[in-house]
Amino acid sequence: MQDWWRGAVTYQVYPRSFQDTDGDGVGDLPGITARLPYLADLGVEAVWLSPFFRSPMKDMGYDVSDYCDVDPVFGTLADFDALVAKAHALGLKIIIDQVLSHTSDQHPFFAESRASRINPKADWYVWADPRHDGSPPSNWLSVFGGSAWAWDARRKQYYLHNFLTSQPDLNYHNPAVQDWALDVLRFWMARGVDGFRFDTVNYFFHDPLFRDNPADFRVKVEAEGNPYGMQYHLFDKNQAENLLWMERIRTVLDEFGAASVGEMGESHHAIRMMGEYTAPGRLHQCYSFEMMGYDYSAGFFRDRIGGFFQGAPEGWPMWAFSNHDVVRHVSRWAKHGESGEALAKQAGALLLSFEGSICLWQGEELGQTDTPLTLEELTDPQGIAFWPEPVGRDNTRTPMVWDGSANGGFTTGTPWLPVKAEHAARHVEGQLGAQGSVLEGYRTMLAFRKASALRDGKTRFLTVGEPILAFQRGEGEGAILCVFNLSPVTRVVTVEGVSLPVGPGRHAGLAEGRLTLGPNGVAFLPVTGAVSLQD
Repeated sequence: MQDWWRGAVTYQVYPRSFQDTDGDGVGDLPGITARLPYLADLGVEAVWLSPFFRSPMKDMGYDVSDYCDVDPVFGTLADFDALVAKAHALGLKIIIDQVLSHTSDQHPFFAESRASRINPKADWYVWADPRHDGSPPSNWLSVFGGSAWAWDARRKQYYLHNFLTSQPDLNYHNPAVQDWALDVLRFWMARGVDGFRFDTVNYFFHDPLFRDNPADFRVKVEAEGNPYGMQYHLFDKNQAENLLWMERIRTVLDEFGAASVGEMGESHHAIRMMGEYTAPGRLHQCYSFEMMGYDYSAGFFRDRIGGFFQGAPEGWPMWAFSNHDVVRHVSRWAKHGESGEALAKQAGALLLSFEGSICLWQGEELGQTDTPLTLEELTDPQGIAFWPEPVGRDNTRTPMVWDGSANGGFTTGTPWLPVKAEHAARHVEGQLGAQGSVLEGYRTMLAFRKASALRDGKTRFLTVGEPILAFQRGEGEGAILCVFNLSPVTRVVTVEGVSLPVGPGRHAGLAEGRLTLGPNGVAFLPVTGAVSLQD
């Protein structure tokens, strides 16, 4: 189907934590294959696999040493081919991560590049001479702490690493690097991959003059836990050449009919940049971390969604509330006295009502929260470096919980991260078919989205005060008014131009033009005329 991705729902799988089949405590590709029927029955249309390539695992696979092979901990290329075949038989698309802005320092290319300044790969990474006093060539910072420059005694130069020192950045100013990256994409598309999620999509190019970044223009009273956010990243990423590179990528994807989504790693202007990166001829979709913060207000969602479509009418967003890098949204948004389960159900209905494509993070359909971990239990280099906060990423990456058995049915061995009691209580077996469960709420909502204007109808927001969020999806026959009470306190609004609620609404009732929304209430109302809403 042409443009299958437009408005589709993708489910993110973290291979280490989804299903282990060999008892080593780490999830694997055969485990994912075995669980694909669950995802098909859930109602998603695509599955995004986080990295499973050969890697020393310094950053859990986001440090790749061989882009065209499977790491033995996850299985083999034959296992991957079997996964793709099973997914396609179930009607699911497969999207895989591509971590192309940097490699592992154990990649053969980097070993060759650091050996001398005159070998064939000498210019494949970002190398720079020290300043006269021996300090790094610029003030650029690593996302994982400290300088983004590491000294290499072999070349007597610094190399750039936006993340770990073991993740050197490739030099995309070199056309040969671009050609190699496109060949990697061709390799996987030839194996049947339906699309790619591009990691850190705005990091490919750097300022060749290595100019210093200015301080963040926003006033800061005190230092942050991670000083990376104290700079305005004007020169170490977000370069104009990035957009031309997106166009090269798109040309190759179009040869195979594959789709793309870019991860916009940016704290300034992220919504605007999502539009730029998804302009015609560039990426198909783009998502940012804008909705993965702590604001859960009507004004926030109106601003972000309305701002995107106003600024980029030809672009296309992918919205997500959580992923493998952030605190799970139920943990972020739960207020004092609020039911986490009620919030989980509402957040699912809210996200799946948005115009755009949607990405679900594994376990959010169960209402999972972050798992508290001790420093000794952490494996994440970011979490260890900045302990106690930011807390890192292991808390959200704990294993999927399938049933009430030991380790939640994830493994017969010792899981790579613990499955603790609160986490284990929310499992698939206990919620599947259970009326009123978070999982059944997601299943119902996914089916409702597919069969209604929520899939492709345009959005028109209604002006109403906090904590009520209201917007119409679609026009004319089939149009739906979506109303959400983003609080744990009952609210009543007056509404005209609609009929009785339909679909998977919760804690909502309409009588004599008055819509009552209970705590975290949701209502979907068919539009019958000119809609108005007042609180």
